[in-house]
Amino acid sequence: MQAASATVKRFGVLPRLFPGRRQFAATASQCEPTDPPQSPPPSARLSMKMSGWQLHNYGGIEELQLSDKLKLPQIRSSDECLVRVRTTAVNPIDLAMLGGYGSTLLNQFRCQANDDIEFPLTLGREFCGELVQKGMGVRHEQLQLGTRVWGVVPIPNSNGAHAEYVVVPASCLAPAPKLLDDSEASSVLYAGLTAWSGMYITGGLGGPCGATTSAGGGANKRVLVLGGSGSVGSLAIQMLKSQGAQVLATCSENAVEMVRQLGADCVVDYTKPDAMEQLCTYAPYDIVLDCAGQGGQAAADSQYDFRQYITFSSPLLANIDKKGLCLGALQNVSDLVQTNVKTATQRGGVVKWGYFYPAAHGIEFLSGLVERGKLIPQIDSTFDFKDMPKAFERLKCGHMRGKIVVKLQSE
Repeated sequence: MQAASATVKRFGVLPRLFPGRRQFAATASQCEPTDPPQSPPPSARLSMKMSGWQLHNYGGIEELQLSDKLKLPQIRSSDECLVRVRTTAVNPIDLAMLGGYGSTLLNQFRCQANDDIEFPLTLGREFCGELVQKGMGVRHEQLQLGTRVWGVVPIPNSNGAHAEYVVVPASCLAPAPKLLDDSEASSVLYAGLTAWSGMYITGGLGGPCGATTSAGGGANKRVLVLGGSGSVGSLAIQMLKSQGAQVLATCSENAVEMVRQLGADCVVDYTKPDAMEQLCTYAPYDIVLDCAGQGGQAAADSQYDFRQYITFSSPLLANIDKKGLCLGALQNVSDLVQTNVKTATQRGGVVKWGYFYPAAHGIEFLSGLVERGKLIPQIDSTFDFKDMPKAFERLKCGHMRGKIVVKLQSE
């Protein structure tokens, strides 16, 4: 996501969305160049082809095309790994990108990284699978060939996880927790890292250590989670409770019991005005975490005071798609300033934009919670790989109770 390097730095958010390519290049230059990367698996050497779902145009779900003749993705950096995908997931960002969301800015990164055209594009941001090849710069002792891993795909990558194989930086991988099966392991990291970065990087919930390490934090803080039954909200509640925070949440009536079982101290049906008024008695909130897509414009109109309102529905990419890189960047600054002036006057707090950030220490934090039994993923539905369009249709219907999982292999 770069208009120009100056535009990226101005927002301070975008550089952290994607692992830095300059860093990878530096890593490669420090490695011994004499030996090639380890050979691909025997099945891959035979055909160098794989199955996967691709886009050749932006549009509706009908644009998804399944092919069994896709080129196997190649390791191009000493810090990358090739993973054979067992299960993957469909996220709201996949549905948005299917329609062209973010393409103006994301294509700048894709062209620089791959020296390639815009299409074809494979979606899919997270997965569980088997590590089958790695670059010579991957020194992590836990990332041995054959290891069952879970991981995420940086957003600019044109080759996502909706395919039999995917290549990602080693920093985006870790051994999959033994307590989770493949379906569960493919339904945590994207939403989990989104919630984690919103709370600990954007919101500073755990102070400097919370943002830069896997320490977590947030004891005795009061947090309101809007949309507590969704993929991001359900994980955010569990993460916050594991750190000793007081958590309130909103959801629809038929999800109240589920959200309460996740550990929320108070659950409110957002469709009932009288019930929503109860939230005022707990204000001010240290953080209001918008996982319901309300956006920053709704912050000033809320009935309760807060110190920070963090939304994952920012207009950042949409503005650039609509107005171009330069004018879109100016519109983003204008939107954020206007929203905060109004919110500070009416509610006494600030509005911030949250985002997905594929941080290795964020993955470590989530792994620790799973291993201690503090985080259990919620799965809404499961589909076979051949039924990928049906998974997108389920996502498009909305009101999910957790994640939508797609299986490539039997567990």
